[in-house]
Amino acid sequence: MTDAVYANDTRVVGNDPLISPILLMHELPVTDAAKQVIARGRQEAVRVIHGQDDRLLVVVGPCSIHDPEAAREYARRLKEAYESRWKEGLVIVMRAYFEKPRTTVGWKGLINDPNLDGSFQINRGLHLARKLLIDINEIGLPVGCEVLDTISPQYLSDLYSWGAIGARTTESQLHRELVSGLSMPIGFKNSTDGGIGVAVDAIRASSQPHAFMGVTNQGLASIVKTAGNPDLHIIHRGGKRGTNFDAQSIETSKVDLLKTLPDRHPSIMIDVSHGNSNKDFRNQPKAAEDIAQQIIQGQTAITGIMIESHIHEGKQSEPKNGQKDALQYGVSITDACVSFETTVEMLDRLNAAVLERRRRRN
Repeated sequence: MTDAVYANDTRVVGNDPLISPILLMHELPVTDAAKQVIARGRQEAVRVIHGQDDRLLVVVGPCSIHDPEAAREYARRLKEAYESRWKEGLVIVMRAYFEKPRTTVGWKGLINDPNLDGSFQINRGLHLARKLLIDINEIGLPVGCEVLDTISPQYLSDLYSWGAIGARTTESQLHRELVSGLSMPIGFKNSTDGGIGVAVDAIRASSQPHAFMGVTNQGLASIVKTAGNPDLHIIHRGGKRGTNFDAQSIETSKVDLLKTLPDRHPSIMIDVSHGNSNKDFRNQPKAAEDIAQQIIQGQTAITGIMIESHIHEGKQSEPKNGQKDALQYGVSITDACVSFETTVEMLDRLNAAVLERRRRRN
């Protein structure tokens, strides 16, 4: 038997320089026009979540963004439709996801691999993401994200109006601590088995102050101290047990929320993709119709909906070796999405449902 040899970092193959958050923010500062949209988006989302605004919070957009230009076109279309069709009943936040959680392996998103070729040009990815977020806000749309890691928010969170914690990370202490210091409302998804217990626990934890190790805007390690985030809600996304957008599931969660968090409005957003579509994008409109019926019947615990939508429906395979020219424009390379035309039909129906509920209450 040979003697053991002490070693460290034997499985780390390199460390490349990473731009500091403050430098990226200096290169791409938030504009005055974008600040107004962000502030308004946060305020409106908070009011909906707390039951102070009877409109429906709609987080809609591509599963993930791999083509910034297609995202800009989608944003322009969405803004135009919102202004002409849905202002009375809906609060629109465009989904702009740059990081993707993977069950095993796969493309991790625009920030990690903007060239889609495994070169992991993260500095370029951060630059592309920040520029796109500024552009979408300047178009006039607030933006929503998934908070996947604990470092990237330093680069981008000043540009978001709403965020989500995914099913795989809702139970994570690191993410609950991070949420307690974010300046925007956050939704916690139910666990992958469909239970909401971990999401409710996450709300209780993130609403309290915390102290944890983090990174400053200058890129320095620090002890971060937070005040707690009061603007939190749960997200039903289905799970291994099946869908959970039906009236009984919503009412059960509403009762649990009132019992566990009696001082809060029972606020539930429904993700009509993922487990609630049985991973078939064509089922998203069916789930949305069920939600519309519940809203018409007077359900006020449903405060939001999340839809995976792109310019064109379906999905396509990730390109091999970064061959982007082979990709179809406006089609997702991660989860399949409904088309923009179908999205308009879904949001027309939800807007009408909110207006009908308002009419009946008055």
